[in-house]
Amino acid sequence: MSRKGDPPANLLFENVTLGRDCVLEPPVIVGKPPRGRRDGELPTILGDNCLIRAFTTVYAGTRIGHRFQTGHGALIREDNVIGNDCSVGTNAVLEFGNRIGDSVRVHSGAFLEMVTLEDHVFVAPNVVFTDDLHPMCPKFKECVKGAIVRAHARIGANSTILPGVVVGRNSLVAAGSVVVRDVEDGTVVGGAPARFLCRIEELKCREGLFERPYEWEVE
Repeated sequence: MSRKGDPPANLLFENVTLGRDCVLEPPVIVGKPPRGRRDGELPTILGDNCLIRAFTTVYAGTRIGHRFQTGHGALIREDNVIGNDCSVGTNAVLEFGNRIGDSVRVHSGAFLEMVTLEDHVFVAPNVVFTDDLHPMCPKFKECVKGAIVRAHARIGANSTILPGVVVGRNSLVAAGSVVVRDVEDGTVVGGAPARFLCRIEELKCREGLFERPYEWEVE
């Protein structure tokens, strides 16, 4: 029993594996069993040098790589697989079934479910990925489908990505877009619904600091 004035404590459930030099800023919850599962039934794995900030919850059945960090209040549900050098921002929600590669940044307030993010993807604040074509029906599981975002793609703030959409490699979705169809590799799309705007190589650095945006990245 805690006393008044005691600092809040972390809650670690059974079958949790923490890598070397992990930092858990209390209070956090790691290994919480999803509904219908027993404590410890599903393994929860965090790699080395992870930083889990206060008020984050990581459910059981999730596997996270090295050098991962969260903002405050992130929620990571069961059956998520996250690679190395990734971050999930403050109040972001990763529902079940996401597959996230290496060096991915998911900013604050984003929502993902059954989404695949390949390596080096950038997801700006308040991006919403949907996986249901319509409100829940008795057979919703037969048509539920998450989006796929290919490597080096970037999703602008407040965008909505519809179920099953494929966002192509090294593409850019402009802020506030509603993406209802696949985005080709190396293109810029924007609007509601999102439409082709230009090729990535046609973009200019507004401040003139680089010949073109993203030229510093190694493909």
